[in-house]
Amino acid sequence: MTDSPTAASSAGPPSTAVVQGVLAEAAEVLIIEASGYELDRADAARVVVSGDQLTELATLLAVVDGGTGDRCRCLGSPTLLVMDASGRELARWTLHHQTHLGGVGSCDAQLRDGPALTDWLAGLGLTRSREVQLMLARQAAQGERRREQWVKAAPAALTQAAQAASLWETDAEETLAGLVAQLYPDPRERIHTLLAWAGFPPRHTTTDGTPWYELAPQRLLLAEPAEAILAALTSATLTAEQLDGAAELFTSLEWTSSAPADLPQPLRSLLIEHVTTTGTGPMKFRMRHGYGAS
Repeated sequence: MTDSPTAASSAGPPSTAVVQGVLAEAAEVLIIEASGYELDRADAARVVVSGDQLTELATLLAVVDGGTGDRCRCLGSPTLLVMDASGRELARWTLHHQTHLGGVGSCDAQLRDGPALTDWLAGLGLTRSREVQLMLARQAAQGERRREQWVKAAPAALTQAAQAASLWETDAEETLAGLVAQLYPDPRERIHTLLAWAGFPPRHTTTDGTPWYELAPQRLLLAEPAEAILAALTSATLTAEQLDGAAELFTSLEWTSSAPADLPQPLRSLLIEHVTTTGTGPMKFRMRHGYGAS
């Protein structure tokens, strides 16, 4: 068995007709729970589909005609090897994210009913797709809860703009920036407000990474003069949320590459004490390699 994908079964846009046309010539389909580059893995579950099951598969592989116009860069799994009666490989297709089919044409194609295909594969003993689908659903739910919490953490006057930014609406961040400037014309008040909001990401570590929209408050802070930020931080008693935001700001690549190298005292000591006492593991790591370095 080869260890790399063959050419697509059609050079044109993918369609259900293309899929069913290839399967009409097939005697069997070997389905392997692996990417097209790992088909010889001994631990990869596999099953051969023929006869009535082949007809069922043809129905389940119905796609949205025309394709997505793009190709997913992940390896995908499972891989479907379509064979004729002589054992010749007619096509090699790969599922991506349990929602798209790759290898059918010039681009990927969206499945019309990905969950149905996933359940059918599980019925054959190929449960990996269902496990991945459940994992993706859990991750999506966690991400949505985190998004809602971030919007809730925004100043009340910015809730609607924050909601738009979190949903990636067109020009939403520009609208947010304009509203912040309008509502908080005093630089110190504006900086204090943004710092408290910018302190949200480091305390929420249930999902991997930080969504781009969550860094909007930090990006707005970075648009302020460094001198104004330091003045605002040293002229008032800071809340825990503001200290979180400051700790994140001062360890960001954008700040460390352009702002003064050393933080003034007693601000530096205050941040070190705050993060050492209450910070998360990642916060402490960034502190030790940033403003907290000896």
